[in-house]
Amino acid sequence: MLRNLLQAVTATCLLCLPGLSQATLSIPLAYLKLETESAPVLSNILPEPEDAGLQGVQLAISDSNTTGRFLKHEYRLESAAADSVAALITQAQSWLEEGIHYFVLDMPAAGLREFAAHFADEPVLLFNAGSRDTGLRSRDCPANTLHTRPSDAMLADALGQWYVSRKQKNWFLISGSRAQDNGFADALRRTAKRYGITLVADKAWTFDTDLRRTAAQEMPAFTRADDYDAVVVADVAGDFGEYVLHNTWLPRPVAGTQGLMPLAWHRSVEQWGAAQLQKRFEEQAGRWMNSADYAAWAAVRSVAEAVTRTNSAEPGGVLDYLMSDDFELAGFKGRKLSYRRWNGQLRQPVPLVHPRALVAQAPLDGFLHPETELDTLGLEQRESDCALFVR
Repeated sequence: MLRNLLQAVTATCLLCLPGLSQATLSIPLAYLKLETESAPVLSNILPEPEDAGLQGVQLAISDSNTTGRFLKHEYRLESAAADSVAALITQAQSWLEEGIHYFVLDMPAAGLREFAAHFADEPVLLFNAGSRDTGLRSRDCPANTLHTRPSDAMLADALGQWYVSRKQKNWFLISGSRAQDNGFADALRRTAKRYGITLVADKAWTFDTDLRRTAAQEMPAFTRADDYDAVVVADVAGDFGEYVLHNTWLPRPVAGTQGLMPLAWHRSVEQWGAAQLQKRFEEQAGRWMNSADYAAWAAVRSVAEAVTRTNSAEPGGVLDYLMSDDFELAGFKGRKLSYRRWNGQLRQPVPLVHPRALVAQAPLDGFLHPETELDTLGLEQRESDCALFVR
């Protein structure tokens, strides 16, 4: 009899606990990837994993359901890939009609602009987890869009802080001819102006030489100039940049898209609990987490954090919470992450790495800001025409 009484009391108390007596709250999300054909490059490099980004979303769904089950919050994922933006828009429209309001996007800037324009008046929240294009954060300002991928400006500023802290302020800049190369090169020029860095040379690599055979002859001649502290490379695709290292006219470090690299994420990030995130990802994906995975993971975890705190999956309420002073995302980077109200960019530290080790993490000590040191990376409000979520 006593046993039955205790069971009855326990059941009554459990029903009194928040979240246990309510119906399950379902939070569906979608991941959309624009498949683009990679142009041939002149070096043998490791290709981007085909499931980059998708694995990050899947891990975030798993992480969110681990904690969500105690609150009766259930996260589920739909995913699609296509070779045209129109096909992805059609799929997203269908999912919107079925109740999906959160979309994680991995597509170039032009595709994201087209996608966001189509859904500008819809109750959706889009997360740019693929494009680093600074213009999306400064001029174009796509509607209903947050950016979890660091911009080119953020990455370039991280690099600039490192070299300024080392009093190495003379750069030899080499840029490729692709659109992404031009975007990062422009960001590096902005950083140079911001931190008083001198561009000893600013040269474009326009050759189609097979550097696998001629790098030892071509690169020393190409990088011949007055003294410089570092060679900074903008070669996102890895077309020629792999052959700059150890082939420069002067024996100088190489940084940028090769050498010392500013990235959203890297296997060498292990502090602040990151080792556990890395382990969970490797067990799931069978490979290391990269920047695309991290940006996609952060997008889903942002939604989950807002839903947890507000107990609502309504996109307007979630967006309001994400833009509030109360929002903080634990991103395993040693600082709480938040969104910039003017352009929707996720503030976050930027690891500076070479292929096998973490060298530093920006913002570095000594680079101050009246609001948060994280805003020393990338565009400040005065540098952006966007005012998306400013109240």
